[in-house]
Amino acid sequence: MFGKLTDKTKILSCALFLLTGMLSASAQTLDKKQLLADIKAHQKAVLVKDDFWIRDPYIILGPDDHYYLTGTTQMPELSFNEAIKYNVGLGDSSLVGWKMRVWKSKDLVAWDEMKVPFDLSTGFWAKEQPAAFTEVPQSTWHLWAPELHFINGRWMFLHTTPAPVKGGANFGISTGDKLEPPFEFPLGTLFKDKHDPSLIQDTDGKIYLIYGNTQIVELSKDLKSFVGQPEFIYPSTLRDMPNGKKEKGIGHEGVAIKKIGSKYVQFGTGWSTNAGRKGSYNLYYALADNVKGPYGSRQFAGRFLGHGTPFQDREGRWWCTAFFNANVPPLDKQGIRTRDLSVTAQTINQQGLTLVPLDVRVLKDGTVSIKALDPDYAFPGPDEVQKF
Repeated sequence: MFGKLTDKTKILSCALFLLTGMLSASAQTLDKKQLLADIKAHQKAVLVKDDFWIRDPYIILGPDDHYYLTGTTQMPELSFNEAIKYNVGLGDSSLVGWKMRVWKSKDLVAWDEMKVPFDLSTGFWAKEQPAAFTEVPQSTWHLWAPELHFINGRWMFLHTTPAPVKGGANFGISTGDKLEPPFEFPLGTLFKDKHDPSLIQDTDGKIYLIYGNTQIVELSKDLKSFVGQPEFIYPSTLRDMPNGKKEKGIGHEGVAIKKIGSKYVQFGTGWSTNAGRKGSYNLYYALADNVKGPYGSRQFAGRFLGHGTPFQDREGRWWCTAFFNANVPPLDKQGIRTRDLSVTAQTINQQGLTLVPLDVRVLKDGTVSIKALDPDYAFPGPDEVQKF
């Protein structure tokens, strides 16, 4: 989600930027008719919105039969242009904003921006530590990886942030059935330091908070406290790290759990090399019979799908959101399936919102199989450390 670029990585990134700049697709005027046809076909990745900067795009089908989109974004008043198009959103140069922007769509193609429902200045921490909001420059305020959930007739949102209060994440709940203020913040300080938080409501009605890599805890019925202590859940597969050691974990960020069939599916994000900002940013998953595990082996969901949202459209088909996350402009897709990307962070995703169709199957034994339908996303690259 956020991190630092080393001097060596910056040098490599600048060099590769020059080398790949000519391969980067230019801004385009999207053909709505063709996009609708591509969405209907559910066969290949579709760039549906290319006029804004976004990371960690999250989509939910709301109670009004509209799709809602949010994510890590720049401020609404910041004009999107070529100069800021490939801002990586990290470090001192980050242009990540501090407002939770939301768009609505009926067809996944035409997106209308809503009035901003929430920003950091109206959250729990603005009331809890108001001095931080006057002392810390707004240019360093960042609202990262927001998610939207509609549970028990109310909207819930949650996000992470490094500033103005370090670890000052918010968990907000609407007071009615509309995604609009005022919001309540029932967990208060308990929500501090919850990195890339997510929610799942189980079939028995219990709501669980998931965060980090990976911790899970049940929320009380009034959502004001934890039931028990957070517990770690891991795939059974250990990851090979650059230092030669093996570590537990689905990845390092962008975690979520969804129930598909009778199985609980733990999703997580990691770089193909297991080294920060080197290789492709990928999505992985593991299966369990219970929400708290134990989870089975770490499996490959898709290349370039890191911190994407697996979601179902109203027809029941599965998609995953994808976005630009790299140190260089997007790569040409020609030969990408066999290209080693380990030198630095690289992707084929254009800036904007890309939707990648998924083949999600519940097999006869109850096992869930997940695979991207577009071949450019479906297979690990040669830079993938784990062998699948």
